[in-house]
Amino acid sequence: MAAGTGRTAVTTAAVGTSSDGFWRTSGRLLGLLRPFRHLMLGAVAATCAFAGLNVAAPKYLGDATDVVVNGIFLGTTDQERLVILLSTVAVMYVFASLFNWIQGALTARSVQGLMYGLRAAVEDKLHRLPSTYFSERSRGDVLSRATNDIDNISQAMNQLLTQLIMSVLMLCGSLAMMLWISPMLAAIALASVPLSTCITVLVARRSQAHFERQWKETGELNAHVEEFITGHEVIKAFGQQSRAADIFAQSNRRLARAATKAQYSAGVVQPLMVLMANLNYIAVAVVGALQVIAGAMTIGGIQAFIQFSRLFSQPVGQIGGLLNLIQSCAASAARVFALLDAEEDPAQRGGDTPVPADGTIVFEDVTFGYPGSPPAVRNLSFTAEPGQTAAIVGHTGAGKTTVVNLLLRFCEPGSGRITLGGIDTATISTDRLRGQFGVVLQDAWLFAGTIRENIAYGLPGATEAGILAAAEASYVDRFVRSLPGGYDTVLENGGEPLSQGQRQLITIARAELAGRPVLILDEATSSVDSRTELLIRQAMRRLRHGRTSFVIAHRLSTVRNADLILVMDHGRIVEQGTHQSLLAANSYYARLYNAQFSASPRRTGALEAGL
Repeated sequence: MAAGTGRTAVTTAAVGTSSDGFWRTSGRLLGLLRPFRHLMLGAVAATCAFAGLNVAAPKYLGDATDVVVNGIFLGTTDQERLVILLSTVAVMYVFASLFNWIQGALTARSVQGLMYGLRAAVEDKLHRLPSTYFSERSRGDVLSRATNDIDNISQAMNQLLTQLIMSVLMLCGSLAMMLWISPMLAAIALASVPLSTCITVLVARRSQAHFERQWKETGELNAHVEEFITGHEVIKAFGQQSRAADIFAQSNRRLARAATKAQYSAGVVQPLMVLMANLNYIAVAVVGALQVIAGAMTIGGIQAFIQFSRLFSQPVGQIGGLLNLIQSCAASAARVFALLDAEEDPAQRGGDTPVPADGTIVFEDVTFGYPGSPPAVRNLSFTAEPGQTAAIVGHTGAGKTTVVNLLLRFCEPGSGRITLGGIDTATISTDRLRGQFGVVLQDAWLFAGTIRENIAYGLPGATEAGILAAAEASYVDRFVRSLPGGYDTVLENGGEPLSQGQRQLITIARAELAGRPVLILDEATSSVDSRTELLIRQAMRRLRHGRTSFVIAHRLSTVRNADLILVMDHGRIVEQGTHQSLLAANSYYARLYNAQFSASPRRTGALEAGL
């Protein structure tokens, strides 16, 4: 229950606040604990009890020492009072341990609830980011923010909330007891505090930048590792292992330098705090001994004060030592908040306009360019009627895939508009709009899971009969039946152990099962053998029936029977029409067609038989 509440709070806070500045980031992070304030109040109460018992115990031990000393000098010991004092101290320490355990348990529940909400907010945000966000950043860096940085925050928060609160309470409690026992010795003990504070502040300013650099380099290192794993076959095929190792080594060295500087600058505090505590201890011991000689204090009193002095200096040193964690946590939190604050996909702000029954798709003078690049498409204008097959052809980089991104609103037109049934798609919510499209992308990516689950991905809750019908229509059933696990065969790493063509057929079965009115084929047959291509053509002929289809391919054999062919060159539509009319025009398309098929008429005819 708490965790669910935390997700809402995290998401809300993530949108409304800037992540700039150490204090703002820290305040924002602590603000996410608001849904768990009751647990934290319980943790604080348990910490107060723990600190109170630990602070009071030395006073009772000092009194017990005075009882023993008086017994030595007077020849008789008040054994009953001594037993009571020592028994009280023992009980106090037992209950202190119990309250310490309670405090740790409540803090852990609070922090893990916070982290559950933070992870959920990051996951939700990733779905609402535009495609350009991922194209402008390495996937390794985004992954590092969503995993390494969140894990670092979790570990740091667990320690900080436990030790920081405890240290502050112990500091205040021991100071109060020192003032009660001897104001003069307390003033000596306090003399080191201003210097300790100055050291802490100076180091904090220096180490923050180093920790930010450390986590930035961690993200870059993860990006390299992710790239090497994804492209390991290419690296080995070209014998570039040593080059890849050099790139990794350079990134690893940068990370090591950044981490060393961060840890060194923050680690300076602890030894300095220990030095100040030892000097303080010497001063208190010397002055305290003179006080005992002068009769101003008892031996038990000075013993208790020295214990309180240790209790006082210990949290001061701990707070200084926690600086390492504070700076590292703040740096990671700033990176996570930067992700949460990133501008969301404008398409997510679409309205509630219903999808019209008329499925006519019209591009009206559409222009779009990726950030920092010239326009990818310019002044696109065409109309795809319901049930038509519209083919988009052209050389690599002509803007074909950009048309798909515009259709699915992965990106928004810079000018012009796209309409569906006369309604501007910008006024239709992305969920409703994308619910009209069945997609077979160039990269036949399959998720980790069974073949059955991958086919059913297009229609959650699909029946077994529906899955089998889609598989049979897409020629998936014939090769799945030959697998030992059948439809329960588990796929990993994007579709292993299936071939590229078999993966492509499964994505077609997925689109078949989804049964959506508009179909997009992005390079659907560009990387398969001739026999599999023929199967794909036959499957697509069934799939296209009664649907508006957009076919994007380099192989013109895919599009000869299309109702409309759009010929693109450098982001513009240079020709449009049917196959026969474009050949008759004897222009760009005719030259492209002749270049591809004049040398292989027999293969072309065989493939066309499958259309």
